[in-house]
Amino acid sequence: MAARRRVLITRPAEDAGPLADALQARGFAVLIEPLLHIRMREGPAPDLTGVQALAFTSANGVRALVHAAPQAPGAGRPAFAVGPATAEAAKKAGFADVVSADGDVDALGRLIAGRLDAEAGAVLHVAGSHRAGDLMGRLEAAGFRARLAVLYDAVASEGLTPEVRAAIEASGVGWVLILSPRTAVGFVTLMQEAHLAARAVEICLVALSAAVAEAAAPLPWGEVRVAAAPRQDALLEALGRAPEGN
Repeated sequence: MAARRRVLITRPAEDAGPLADALQARGFAVLIEPLLHIRMREGPAPDLTGVQALAFTSANGVRALVHAAPQAPGAGRPAFAVGPATAEAAKKAGFADVVSADGDVDALGRLIAGRLDAEAGAVLHVAGSHRAGDLMGRLEAAGFRARLAVLYDAVASEGLTPEVRAAIEASGVGWVLILSPRTAVGFVTLMQEAHLAARAVEICLVALSAAVAEAAAPLPWGEVRVAAAPRQDALLEALGRAPEGN
């Protein structure tokens, strides 16, 4: 398919499907290369005693909580999500009261502080071992008791798959979507290790944020586009639609 240049999705496998569907609806061919692999931690369920609400900064946090405590969605506590995709995951998991910040970690912190009473109980942030932003610090600064439950690990890929390497070598990748600084750093490293860094000049980077674009800056991208907001719909708008004859 080198003649039809594809969009490379670097999201974890659990999140790549809906994004791939949206891209294909816009006329793009898609190649999926998860650069982070989600591994749920085994152990006791988090203690929800005294917790008035749950905060999620990724859909993987929702999945991890359900894995550790299947009864949690039905316990009546509200779920605060960083964005629409995470909110949708919470709804599918069974949470009845879901509110989306439609933004980043700072927006989520402001939303929670504006909606909840700090004296009514703690806020539990369900997350992975690597976290972007400082939700805990923002909540504590607003007077909340914030707890952290680390329920999964996002393990970095150790190399590009042969399919992706061959596609890049054959000029078969036209766009790369990267949604986190950590993924951006990983992609840069893997491209350099595969001796493919120079081929980035043929590729357009579509980054979820300026921080992602900065982390990916060591590669000589042919073009860099940054989403207007840290949401999937803004990322897709930055990408646009497949050119005729792509």
